[in-house]
Amino acid sequence: MADDTPRSAEPAASADPAEHRVAERALEEVVRFTSDLVRIDTTNRGGGDCRERPAAEYAAARLAEAGLEPVLLERTPGRTNVVARLAGTDPAADALLVHGHLDVVPAQADEWSVHPFSGEVRDGVVWGRGTVDMKNMDAMILAVVRDWARAGVRLRRDLVIAFTADEEASAVDGSGFLADHHPGLFEGCTEAIGESGAFTFHDGAGHRIYPIAAGERGTGWLKLTARGRAGHGSKVNRDNAVTRLAAAVTRIGEHRWPLRLTPTVRAALTELAALYGIETDLYGTDAAAEVDALLDKLGPAAALVEATVRNSANPTMLTAGYKVNVVPGDAVAHVDGRFLPGGEDEFRETLDRLTGPDVDWEFEHREVALQAPVDSPTYARMRAAVEAFAPEGHVVPYCMSGGTDAKQFSRLGITGYGFAPLRLPEGFDHQAMFHGVDERVPVEALHFGVHVLDRFLRTV
Repeated sequence: MADDTPRSAEPAASADPAEHRVAERALEEVVRFTSDLVRIDTTNRGGGDCRERPAAEYAAARLAEAGLEPVLLERTPGRTNVVARLAGTDPAADALLVHGHLDVVPAQADEWSVHPFSGEVRDGVVWGRGTVDMKNMDAMILAVVRDWARAGVRLRRDLVIAFTADEEASAVDGSGFLADHHPGLFEGCTEAIGESGAFTFHDGAGHRIYPIAAGERGTGWLKLTARGRAGHGSKVNRDNAVTRLAAAVTRIGEHRWPLRLTPTVRAALTELAALYGIETDLYGTDAAAEVDALLDKLGPAAALVEATVRNSANPTMLTAGYKVNVVPGDAVAHVDGRFLPGGEDEFRETLDRLTGPDVDWEFEHREVALQAPVDSPTYARMRAAVEAFAPEGHVVPYCMSGGTDAKQFSRLGITGYGFAPLRLPEGFDHQAMFHGVDERVPVEALHFGVHVLDRFLRTV
């Protein structure tokens, strides 16, 4: 189908950021692009079982129609990444990275109300896997850039756009590959935005909170191995690997980690306490009790911070034996560990103690914890962009309990924020949509996202 988007990389005119308004066509495109991308099945089952190339080609074609020159890059055939640079007016200015991933987690069609890869638009809602995590943001980026091309908008800073593979697994074929083998594509980038932040959180008491991510806990996926003496199940065996492993897993699962307040989480708690008119002292000698009491008073809003005031380690998988009357010689468990910025040493020392002398542990996957300043001009402009279109909202910083591609891009010295704006109605549980059944996003939320993303990127 013909497309009348200007194809020149140099728009004919430069629009004043204060005057530009997103065109209706961009609002139509964000819905269509989200639906189209959902219909391209990019399920990442782990272990390399995924093929993002069709989605990458789709995104690259939309960028090319807007006059950009996207490059497609693969570490593994079919595991495709897209990178493009939109030149700004000031070559001396730092560049900004905007990134989103193309892969999605698996979905069982028989569990869904609408087929997870239909991309169906029904009653003002787009349905399907990836509508929240995170093909919606990919579509917003495409819609905004194409709107600028038609209107002749030029940014001051270079904008680097990256659509990545493999975020839902190890990122080894995605952002890790790009950061390690193609760092030149990100030359000049000092800051980035990606998932997940600036979505509406309804607290049930009438407040609309918009958390912007300014940190991530580090990832420590662990393998525990206990070894013992194999033997007959009917005999006495005081060197039972299963018993040793079970004891270690129980200690880990029941451990109460100490309080660790990072600047981002402290700022989040301070702003939430102020919102609810709660007096608290987060610098006192008994800060742990103070935080626990505050979390109890915050009600549903506590969910924004409660997972990030401490390190954590959750046992998730157990493997041992092959026959009921045989004591195995070894047993294996896996643990999903997360640690806060500055908390990795404590995490390691605690695991050494909890596993004990009879169980070994190792990282199967490890990525750094991140922290971004909440007093930066960039954060202030994200806040302002949200408030411009949601004046009733309360913007607060928060730290993500999990991780994103920002971890890999941090290897290049890039400070990452989570900013994928969505204005959501009461009763819409944004967090439940991530990896959940019946993932969906309202059309109006996508429109809001385009407006906010456009304003932020033009003012930053």
